Amino acid sequence: MRKLFLTSVGLPPETATYFAELLDKDPTELKVVIIPTAGYPEIDPIRLREAKEGLGKSGFQTEVIDLKVEDPKIVRKKLEEVDIIDVGGGNTFFLLYWIRTCGLDKYLAELLDQGKIYLGISAGSIIMGPNIESSGWGTEPDENVVNLKDLTGLNLVPFVVFPHYTEADRKTLEEKSKTVSYPIIALNDTQAVSVVGNNYKIVGKGKEIIFGRI
Repeated sequence: MRKLFLTSVGLPPETATYFAELLDKDPTELKVVIIPTAGYPEIDPIRLREAKEGLGKSGFQTEVIDLKVEDPKIVRKKLEEVDIIDVGGGNTFFLLYWIRTCGLDKYLAELLDQGKIYLGISAGSIIMGPNIESSGWGTEPDENVVNLKDLTGLNLVPFVVFPHYTEADRKTLEEKSKTVSYPIIALNDTQAVSVVGNNYKIVGKGKEIIFGRI
């Protein structure tokens, strides 16, 4: 049964306990691969260090893979050896471009069916839905720096996550939701969507805000 945890900023105290519910082992027995590739124009070393230290304090064993640097065959081999795939935030267009370039889009679903847990952060959450066009909306839109034409997401969940939501984004999402065929789940920075199989729930602190029907 697939398990995904889609967030705005990772695992703050308000959502960390819900992520722990998805684990079937003690964190000390689990390996996490961190994919920071969405960082544009370069990976933020401070953010990456914080991600590693945060997971490390919980006992997880961590490794970092940059999809734009590693050989695609090595990427697949390493991902097959870990328990949790942590895809970080940054530029969503850039991230999807490199996911396609290294071929991860072709087998990520297979890895999740094997029992690996997906932890998405911001851009890493957006790409899992039907389309990434929403990353160009709102008060802090991503720029399509790679001139990506096909904005189809990985379509591993039937909704799109809109991270870092504030009320300033409401009007835009209300209007945009009328033009798309999928629902939009708006998350603030203390919320996440926990997905187990075909079931999902919004967890953390704040109101549940969904644009469109799900």
